[in-house]
Amino acid sequence: MTDHSQSTAAAEPTGRIVLLTTSHRVAPGVLSWPAWQTLHAADRVLCADPGHPQLPYLREAGVEVEHTAADAHELVAACAGGRTVVVLPGGEGDQRLTDGLARLAGSGGVSMPDLELLPGSYDLPGARLLDLVQVMDRVRRECPWTSRQTHRGLAKYAIEEAYELVEAIEDGDREELREELGDVLLQVVFHARIAEEGIPAGEDGEDGEDGEEALGAFSIDDVAGALVQKLIHRHPHVFGDAQAETPEDVHAHWQRTKAVEKRRESVTDGVPVGQPGLALAAKLAGRARAGGVAVELPRGEGIGYELLELAARAEAEGVDPETALRAAARVYRDAIRAAEGVGTPAR
Repeated sequence: MTDHSQSTAAAEPTGRIVLLTTSHRVAPGVLSWPAWQTLHAADRVLCADPGHPQLPYLREAGVEVEHTAADAHELVAACAGGRTVVVLPGGEGDQRLTDGLARLAGSGGVSMPDLELLPGSYDLPGARLLDLVQVMDRVRRECPWTSRQTHRGLAKYAIEEAYELVEAIEDGDREELREELGDVLLQVVFHARIAEEGIPAGEDGEDGEDGEEALGAFSIDDVAGALVQKLIHRHPHVFGDAQAETPEDVHAHWQRTKAVEKRRESVTDGVPVGQPGLALAAKLAGRARAGGVAVELPRGEGIGYELLELAARAEAEGVDPETALRAAARVYRDAIRAAEGVGTPAR
């Protein structure tokens, strides 16, 4: 009789505890179908935080939520008889509860219910960019330095960060590359946040009297939206029915599309003359060659014309003269340091 009773007790279902997690980067109320199914089928739904963002939507869906901070022992007891209890942790999770459940499970003296971690919503790729936008917004509002910055005042940092990114790429340092990509991204988000205010793009941060008219406001979403549209439009072989078998096919279509979009009068339109000289010369030579403009290189006295010829030759051979010169300059730098008896700088 006793053995039969013990067998019956041992066979009694222990139930299930479901920790239902959600991402603050996903709008409240947007939950996965398994999450809704579990919520509606649960015997009890518990949440210790009365301000949990999901609660209004659960009430609308007819899910009754108990506002209680049950400990591990209470949860296990609530699952007796095969019951299912769903717990909605707060935004930072519930370390006390999970540690308590882990201790009970490890004790060996308690028949534990099944433990399940169910993502009700989860981050998609790029979700952390939402955090970046939110943090940038707060820093812009509350930081004494950041709140005073302008497009023109930040311009030098965009150039510096771009060069540091190039250096990280050439050094092959993956950790440095990740950091420098972040610094470049910061410049994009920073400028977009400033533009959201609709202030003059050339305002100097002091009195703003630079003669420029105020520009229309736009946000990081406008920047991203325009970029998405551009990428789709310029990749019909990916998003449409156009054919492109080689990188050269893609490049040719890209240039044709740009010409239609920009409606340029000259192949030189849109080439920034403020870029480094070798890069400028190579870019102009490439534009002329791609556009079929038959023009000879100008001849003249001085090293400038010799460098122009070298840059055009490099471009025609598929070599970036800026990159080539930088590589040679690095070797030269190391030779100088060796002559000084100084080691090669750490990379």
